[in-house]
Amino acid sequence: MNWNVKDIEVFESEKAYIDTAVIPVVPVDFGKDIRVSAAQSEFINLLSLHLERQFKGRMMMTPSFTYRMSSLTDSEISRLSQWAEELGDSGVKHIFFLTSDSGWKKVEDQLGDRLIWVPSIPLENLDEQYKHSIMEDQVKQLLNIIVQKWQKNS
Repeated sequence: MNWNVKDIEVFESEKAYIDTAVIPVVPVDFGKDIRVSAAQSEFINLLSLHLERQFKGRMMMTPSFTYRMSSLTDSEISRLSQWAEELGDSGVKHIFFLTSDSGWKKVEDQLGDRLIWVPSIPLENLDEQYKHSIMEDQVKQLLNIIVQKWQKNS
């Protein structure tokens, strides 16, 4: 399920079956790391699209949580945790943060086993068909991680 009116209507009527939300976590930088932030954003957004297709009807993708690449601070961690808390209050049982920014690994213990870090693969020089093939391979790996987290948190 994606963050659009049609899918949210389904989410509201089928809440009992949609127990998982994924928050794509992407950095934004307008300076020296602009290409890095754009590459991570492209990778995570494409990966989220493929992940949602795999788990349609069970998983909702939220809008991306964005933050300044240079300012991964306690307030950003708190803001992301607040998103998760509000999703939990709405009835979502499992909430995951999907990122390719290794900076989040340093604060993983503050996120309650919700972080899924995937190293970014450069996509800018790949043709569309190959990009999607790589994403399908990534989703297969993510599937195992997500199922393990579901079992651990159930």
